[in-house]
Amino acid sequence: MSVLSLIIKREFVAKVRNKSFIVMTFLSPLLMVGLVAFVAYLSTMKSDVKEIAIHDESNLFVREFKNSDEYHYLDRSNVDLKVLKDSIMAEKYEAVLYIPKVDDNKELSKKIQYISNDSPSLSYIDDLESIIAQKLTKSNFEKANLDTLAIRNAEAQVDISLAKASGEETVKGLNEIKIFIGAAFGYLIMMFIIIYGNMVMRSVIEEKTNRIIEIIISSVKPFKLMLGKIIGTSLAGVLQFVIWALLGGILLFVASVFLGINIGTSPSMSPEMMATANEGISGNMQLYVNEFRNLPIVTLLVSFIVYFIGGYFLYSSIYAAIGAAVDNETDSQQFLLPIILPLMLGVYVGFFSVLNDPHGTVATVFSFIPLTSPIVMLMRIPFGVPWWQIVVSLVLLFGTFFLVVWFASKIYRIGILMYGKKPTWKELYKWLKY
Repeated sequence: MSVLSLIIKREFVAKVRNKSFIVMTFLSPLLMVGLVAFVAYLSTMKSDVKEIAIHDESNLFVREFKNSDEYHYLDRSNVDLKVLKDSIMAEKYEAVLYIPKVDDNKELSKKIQYISNDSPSLSYIDDLESIIAQKLTKSNFEKANLDTLAIRNAEAQVDISLAKASGEETVKGLNEIKIFIGAAFGYLIMMFIIIYGNMVMRSVIEEKTNRIIEIIISSVKPFKLMLGKIIGTSLAGVLQFVIWALLGGILLFVASVFLGINIGTSPSMSPEMMATANEGISGNMQLYVNEFRNLPIVTLLVSFIVYFIGGYFLYSSIYAAIGAAVDNETDSQQFLLPIILPLMLGVYVGFFSVLNDPHGTVATVFSFIPLTSPIVMLMRIPFGVPWWQIVVSLVLLFGTFFLVVWFASKIYRIGILMYGKKPTWKELYKWLKY
């Protein structure tokens, strides 16, 4: 058996036999499913009803406000405003909506007040303003002797249908679905890199601190040792990830079937809303199914595996070099920011550029840059990417990986034998020349 395979086996066995690894492998799915079930349970609980007192001196708006599950509106126009304010202080009402009596609607729109102890949400205030604005608009039409019914009938409702140049009908929101699929794969890669890249770094720091590395390095080349650690840790991580997926799926199924927790639907929707939504979905379901079949699923899955391997190896080599350069995790913090930034940049570029222009210059360039391509390219693939771009991106990714491994091994070779001194960026540069 080769030295590299021995190192891989040793790292894999050491990780999977670690007590904390075993505990978190089986405890994490329980915690995650428990959290999801708890959130689902909380979502079924109705929030406290907030009572809003309406003090409408104009007597125009009282009947415009309809009660909901969260807000109840009470007509308190005959109660003195000062008394209502005192009631708010006594927490009898959530708030008072004060509407003075003003003949000029334009002036009235500027004098309406919402009085409360706590600031309301912006969306709720927008709803109130919309209700009042509609009523005032209707009043303005009546004062101008305009036929409100004719105006309402004259309002146009536009529903643009989407179609491809080939003549096939398509659906709205398809770009959002594509970016969600690509983002899910990209996010998995990013989380795996961060979690298990740190594991590689801690493994190197631990061996360096315990002086075990001085014995190992006498018979193993630093390049093989670093590569073995990366591969061994990645195999342990893949095993843990598979166990999480299997246990999580089983526990979610048990929670939904035997505990009666419906995780997939929103309990806040009324039966009428659900019926309307189901009717709209069923009408376009075949179109969505057809569009899903047209997605490059095989290309996406294969690319996910290849970019996953390339991205993880690239970043893990950097993590290993950092672990060799420092004596403890505290000293490593100054070097971690340059690693996290490209990952975060890839996520932001994916959401803000790929969604709007998946084949634009920004999205295309960042799908070639090795530090961001595992995330950005996976977000672009559902939109259809020429095969040559994927090939070029992968060649750059793996080429950069071997280049970084070569540089990182030089830092690794010197850093693993350095103790008691915090390295600077200038010193790391000098190590590359040795």
